[in-house]
Amino acid sequence: MSLYGTMRTGVSGMNAQANRLSTVAENIANSSTVGYKRASTEFSSMILPSSSGSYNSGGVQTQVRYSISDQGATTYTTSASDLAISGGGFFIVQGADGQEYLTRAGAFVEDDQGNLVNTAGFTLMGYEYEAGADPTVVVNGFDGLTEVNLASEGLTATGSTTGAMGANLPSGASNGDVKTTSLIVYDSQGNTRILDFNYTKVADNQWELEIIDRTSSTSLGTATLDFDEDGVLTTSPANLTLDGTAISPIAGTGAILNDIVIDFSETTQLGTAFTPDGGKIDGNAPSKVSGYQIDTDGIVYIKYANGDLEPRYRIALADVQSPDKLIPESGNVYSQGVDSGVIITGFAGSGSFGTILSGALESSNVDIADELTSMIESQRNYTANSKVFQTGSELLEVLVNLKR
Repeated sequence: MSLYGTMRTGVSGMNAQANRLSTVAENIANSSTVGYKRASTEFSSMILPSSSGSYNSGGVQTQVRYSISDQGATTYTTSASDLAISGGGFFIVQGADGQEYLTRAGAFVEDDQGNLVNTAGFTLMGYEYEAGADPTVVVNGFDGLTEVNLASEGLTATGSTTGAMGANLPSGASNGDVKTTSLIVYDSQGNTRILDFNYTKVADNQWELEIIDRTSSTSLGTATLDFDEDGVLTTSPANLTLDGTAISPIAGTGAILNDIVIDFSETTQLGTAFTPDGGKIDGNAPSKVSGYQIDTDGIVYIKYANGDLEPRYRIALADVQSPDKLIPESGNVYSQGVDSGVIITGFAGSGSFGTILSGALESSNVDIADELTSMIESQRNYTANSKVFQTGSELLEVLVNLKR
């Protein structure tokens, strides 16, 4: 066996233990870092060919692995923008370079523009709601994603476009009897208009519905309501589109009333008193944004002072086949690796994706006791390898002195 080989083996062992100490140091330093995943050093032997008369010592090589798929403990906070994932998946965030990354670090706060950013400055990404419709996810890419922005818009108003009014019409009413109820709707500036629903019995099992704007006495639409012998509505379709342009704006405003589709499918004709169900309508009067709310499906709602919730964004999640093979980047984020598999995007609560917890954070998965144990082991092993190197050096010195 070569003495130089012995010394090289000792150096290899010391380098390996130094790498292990480096991961231990990194783990301990990040034991309180939100969403941090523990690094570990794995060892494998390096064997050199040997002859029958001598043995050539090889060495040891190391590979750093990250326990990315190992979920940390969940801790709860008082901030609604703190987010944790219970189950699989990663938040999609965007760096200052415009590149998307994956992370489990969900300590998000609003920046000066209202965007949600985490501690490392990465911006949370999601899909924007358009006209209240649930967004469609792009499963194999980041197209369509936008920054989740919670900037307050002050007072906002939304004009009505859809509503419903149900009622029980008394089957014993005489022809010509009129029953009336009303519904408040909103124009484009949030001004209220009162619509009267007038039901007139015209024949057995048949009523005429006329909807009138109370202020202008303008008729906005009529429908014939037919019922079967059981008092069930048979009119189809069971809705009526009101012509908003038929109503003049409130004096001094340029507000318009949208066309409004009224659903009356819950109307019945039974042997009891006239009973309107109260009706419902979308839109709202001017109301100030008072906050936001994030549910377990990742839907971000803007909350108004009147208690209404409006969906604005849906947080996107991403996952890969082998999370432990993702490439760690600075800022506690990950990028796709050659061996990690293809990135798949989706929404919380679907497929392999977990649910989103608002007011919670995922802690580091580092166990300090384990790290301190590993530190002691590495220290002892480093010392032993240094002794091998020292012994080889001393033997080499003996050989050199034999010449003297």
